[in-house]
Amino acid sequence: MARKETVKNAEKLVESSMKGNDASHDAAHVWRVRDVALSLAREEGLSSNPQSLEIVELAALLHDIGDYKYLRDPSEENIVENFLQQEGIEEHQKMKILQIIKGMGFKDELAGLANGELFPEFGIVQDADRLDAIGAIGIARCFTFGGSRGRVLHDPAIQPRSDLSKEQYMKKDEQTTVNHFHEKLLKLKDLMKTKAGQKRAERRHKFMVEFLKEFYEEWDGRA
Repeated sequence: MARKETVKNAEKLVESSMKGNDASHDAAHVWRVRDVALSLAREEGLSSNPQSLEIVELAALLHDIGDYKYLRDPSEENIVENFLQQEGIEEHQKMKILQIIKGMGFKDELAGLANGELFPEFGIVQDADRLDAIGAIGIARCFTFGGSRGRVLHDPAIQPRSDLSKEQYMKKDEQTTVNHFHEKLLKLKDLMKTKAGQKRAERRHKFMVEFLKEFYEEWDGRA
């Protein structure tokens, strides 16, 4: 794992930078992603490589700072890079951490930016973040985010968008919270990069499918 003092400073940065976010993208989300990422790293055989674990932990901790959905000031985009510089993180580690953070988003995969040669730490952190987007916690986060943006739960007249580009995904078109399952969340299981992540995603995906089946039956008055 990363150096204790650096981790403490990263945790403080997370708490201060994400303080105003809704509960779908708050510090608790980051702690979960960090814990899952380190667990996946151990399952993927990185336990004996301290530098790899440091990259995983710091990338997981810092991955949502400067997120475009919550950007309050353009200067926030440089917070992570400045932090790593101040902490004296070695250049090759710093570059990997920044590459993970800048390329791990679903929007980047839609743009084909995550389809190149991936290093193990990238897949581990990305899978950990995506695991927190599905399953029981993923459902809770999805409705929390939708509520924070004033979206309706469901409207049968508004169909999910298919074959989204990065630009379409980022556009703030009127959408429903339930459509987000079809546009993104149900696709994540098949986008996992690690075997450990794939295994965990199966269970979480199944839970979401069962939830949606029940949701639609209750919505239509059939349950």
